[in-house]
Amino acid sequence: MTNYLYQEQNWQSQMSDLITDPKELLDILKLSSDQLLSGAILASQTFKLRVPRAFAEKIEVGNPLDPLLLQVLPHHLELEDFEGFVTDPLGEEDANQQPGVLHKYKSRFLLTLTGACAVHCRYCFRRHFPYQENLPKNDDWVNIKNYIESKPDINEVILSGGDPLTLSNRKLQLWIERLSSIEQLKYLRIHTRVPVVIPSRVDEEFISILKNSRLRVILVIHSNHASELDEFTCSKLSELVHNKVTVLNQAVLLKGVNDSAEILTHLSYKLFDTGVIPYYLHVLDKVKGAHHFDLDTNEINRIYTELLANLPGYLVPKLVREIAGEKNKTPLFGTETF
Repeated sequence: MTNYLYQEQNWQSQMSDLITDPKELLDILKLSSDQLLSGAILASQTFKLRVPRAFAEKIEVGNPLDPLLLQVLPHHLELEDFEGFVTDPLGEEDANQQPGVLHKYKSRFLLTLTGACAVHCRYCFRRHFPYQENLPKNDDWVNIKNYIESKPDINEVILSGGDPLTLSNRKLQLWIERLSSIEQLKYLRIHTRVPVVIPSRVDEEFISILKNSRLRVILVIHSNHASELDEFTCSKLSELVHNKVTVLNQAVLLKGVNDSAEILTHLSYKLFDTGVIPYYLHVLDKVKGAHHFDLDTNEINRIYTELLANLPGYLVPKLVREIAGEKNKTPLFGTETF
């Protein structure tokens, strides 16, 4: 059971005190395997370990196969090249119109405000993304505004990253106010993992910013397993829902983490009991360094068939893959190959 030693601490303090040393993480979890440690040290040289202490509290001590640990602990298999796994699996370099701007879909426009994340998920499809070359500066706002206004079909902006909730409330409010000034925009979507890994990030000031925006706000969190959703985390997500923020969840189907209909069923019910709607279940983006999380087509279809049987339709997340160059997410269930 989580003891909340770190959960309710000031979120900025938690962001500045992340676990970045594989040995420290393994020591906290009482895991003494030399093989785990050596692999983690090597893999973290190419994609650094970052884990909030509040999230580490949710990991089962002494269990090297804990599904939360597998998502964040660097592994030697990340260093292997594997056919079909590349640095830019979604073709985002081609969609990168100008600093901070990714425009792949007709009515939606993605704005990467930061390259920082509170946690480094080992399967991250942007683990190789050149953030430093693409972060928008204050001076870029005029160009971004002009770009949106030149595309009248755009009615929604998605704040992404990195993770936009690693930014201060002041900076978030600045960007939200800028976007609100563009008449054609109606919706603001925020994609974030922070409320799951540092739930105290959902503070009163942040909720007030969202509540008072002219734009309709949709917060899309990222949780892959019900063990991530302890009592404190759920209470923070419920606060958002009670303040009229639409909260959706997207998960990634990961070998060894949530590759069973039973686990995914439990996740959907836990989300719904908190007021969060299951939204997407992504198959793994084929990013270099993540092939050990991949599942074959038959296994994915088997899991999803069972999930459909287990859940009412409103709790079944859409099984999708994002394909480079396509104008929408691609539904996958029932296809022979994907």
